[in-house]
This record gives sequence, C-alpha cells and structure tokens, in this order.
Amino acid sequence: MTASEQALETLALAARAADSKGGDDLVALDVSRQLPFADVFLIVTGNSERNVVAIADEIEDVLGRAGTSTRRREGQQVGRWILLDFGDLVVHVFHQEERLYYGLERLWADCPALPVAPLLAASS
Repeated sequence: MTASEQALETLALAARAADSKGGDDLVALDVSRQLPFADVFLIVTGNSERNVVAIADEIEDVLGRAGTSTRRREGQQVGRWILLDFGDLVVHVFHQEERLYYGLERLWADCPALPVAPLLAASS
C-alpha cells in the first residue's frame, strides 16, 4: 500500500503552509505500510517556540479552509513539539533541539521519503 491521493494533496497544503511560516528541514515519510491510522508523516522544524506554534497554527488554518479538520492537537502549551493529526496526515512540528533528540527520521528509517521540494516549488 502507498499513501492515498488525498493524503498527498493534504501533505502539499501542509508543506506550503509550514514553509510560509519559516518551517525548516521539511521531511515527508510514507508510513502507510507500517501504520493503519496514517499514510504520511510530515516533520518540520521551527527555530523558536513561537515559530513552532505559528507553523502549527498556519497548517491548521490552511487545512481547515480546505475542509480538512484537525482530529487531535498535542503539545500546544510548551511549543517544543506540536503534533497535528489530520487522519491520513500526521504533522510533527519540532523545535530544533527536540527534533534532534527524538529523531523520528531514524525511528521511521524503513519508510520511504516523499519529495517535498516539488510541492513547495509548485506554489511559486
């Protein structure tokens, strides 16, 4: 199984939203074979707690306007790691130190990466 078209469309919107708020080092992983509840993880780094919150808020706003509601949001209070669950897409917005510490890319290394740069270029 591979990520659904809907998940990939949602990923594109989320990646552009994160990029518009200064999100760095965007990595998308196809987790559809490993997880029954999600198709794609998007991992994003913010450079401060305020930036992490702004990135997460923008992703929620953009996806909400597109008709995709947030099922769950975790980590708002501290702004170091915010998890946004949109069903097929789960977004992890990290402060740089937490991203290095938790190393989700290492934990999910057996999942294929999805190219993010073309998604960002498509919005230009």
